[in-house]
Formats: sequence, C-alpha cells, structure tokens
Amino acid sequence: MNSLSVAIILRNTLDAIGLRHIFASMFSVNASLLNAIENADASNENYDLYFTDSETFVANLEFFLPRRSKIVLVTDSDLVSSFPSINIRLEESRIIDNIGSILHNFEQTVDSHNELSAREVEVLKLVATGFLNKEIADKLGISINTVLSHRKNISAKLGIRSASGLSVYAMMNGYISHI
Repeated sequence: MNSLSVAIILRNTLDAIGLRHIFASMFSVNASLLNAIENADASNENYDLYFTDSETFVANLEFFLPRRSKIVLVTDSDLVSSFPSINIRLEESRIIDNIGSILHNFEQTVDSHNELSAREVEVLKLVATGFLNKEIADKLGISINTVLSHRKNISAKLGIRSASGLSVYAMMNGYISHI
C-alpha cells in the first residue's frame, strides 16, 4: 500500500492530522494535507485517493465529480452513499479497520478495472445504459450466449452481479456519464 498517494482535504485540521498519522503509522501511506481545492491543482492527477468531508465535496463538485471513483467521505455518521466513507465517531480499531478495507478495495478495483477487455467494456456500457441481452447481441453482432459469457466474466472480475450495480460501477469509473 505504500505506493498509494493520498490527499486529505478536510475542514477540520485536527481530523486531517489524525488521519494522516493513521496512514503513516498503520499503513505506510504518505498522505498530503491540503487546505483548499486550489492546492490539489485541478490539472494534476497525482493522487490515487481523496479523503474529504461532505461539505467540502458539495462545495467543490466541479473538482470532485470527475474524480468520483477516488473519493472517500469522512463523516461523523453512518452515511449511506455511493462513496466509501469513514465514520470518525467510531472507536479507533474500527476506524483503522475501515481505512484498511478501503485501501484494499481500492487496490482491487484498480486491478479489476484493468482486467476488463475492450469487448467487456462495450458490454458493460450497454448493460449499464439499460440494454437487454438480445439488444446487446444485435447491437454488437454477437450471439446471446456470447453476451451472457461476457456478463458472467464481468461479474466475476468486478464482483458485481446486478445490472444496477454494474450501472453504478460504470458511472463511478467513467464508462458512462449518466443513466
């Protein structure tokens, strides 16, 4: 995990320092504290993950939305969202476990993201936009059995079985812009 580059963009400096300490001491991850979005340099994609609070996220949607697959929300509740999150109100061991899980899942997502073939990406895009298997087969000029094989492979690689889950994955990873 020490090859990950993490940016921490939080309004609360004490929370940011504590999070940076956890990254350094528990995971050997070098994390940068950024006081403002301008410091993140919108043209610079040097960070693998961005840890931010929901208020900063909402106030800077133009910056964060293109990086939505790299966002982790730092909250003080069990926020239900499409983003991974860390509840700072939990006990220390659970926070550390949660961070470890997020870092591990990020590495797996990067690995599985690279494993999809070009044809699997085409099928994923069509599934995510609501096409049925028969429609996908007709559109790509392949058999329904081939479509089913591609869907099976995509599900195995991503660990996502439902069409809605694949749609969220496709949107979060930039394969489609909207549903």
